[in-house]
This record gives sequence, C-alpha cells and structure tokens, in this order.
Amino acid sequence: MPKITYIEHSGKEHVVDAPVGQTVMEAAVKHAVPGIDADCGGACACATCHVYVDEAWADKTGEAGSMEQSMLDFANDVEPTSRLSCQIKISEALDGLVVRLPKSQH
Repeated sequence: MPKITYIEHSGKEHVVDAPVGQTVMEAAVKHAVPGIDADCGGACACATCHVYVDEAWADKTGEAGSMEQSMLDFANDVEPTSRLSCQIKISEALDGLVVRLPKSQH
C-alpha cells in the first residue's frame, strides 16, 4: 500500500498508508490529517483540500485540469505546485508522495 506524507504548515509530518484508487484527500480525511478540510467531499467544488506537491513528485501527479485550475483561484497562497488533493488519485507510482499543507484553507 502506498505511503503518503502530509506535512503541516508547522512542519509536523503525518505518514499514512493509502489504498490504490483513493484520492490524496480521501486518505487524509480517513486518517484525520489536520489541515485538509475537504468541505465539498471531493467534488472539485471548493479549494479546502489544497496542497503543495513536493517538486520531486510534480510530474508523477500530473497537471491540474481546467476545473481544478478554476477552483485553485479560490485557494490562499497558490504556488506552481499547488493541487487540489481530491484530484490526485493514488497509484503504486505515488508510493512515497510528499505534500505540504498551506497555512490556511480559508
């Protein structure tokens, strides 16, 4: 099972086992990772699951689609590696993925 590392803005790390097929957001919610609010439940209708994908993983997670890009307009402190974690599907290729959380989702 792939391991995903979530790093809070404070630097605290949470390493979770995430089933293939789940999203990075779903794994965070299931493991009560603080900082992933997921207000819309993964429908790509808000930006409260915003993460910064570690640059080493940016190619493996792909690029944000147009709908995701539109929602990122509502996120705080967007950076080039910003993604909505509800749009990143976990695969074996993402074993070891590192994402950082913004200071705030609102």
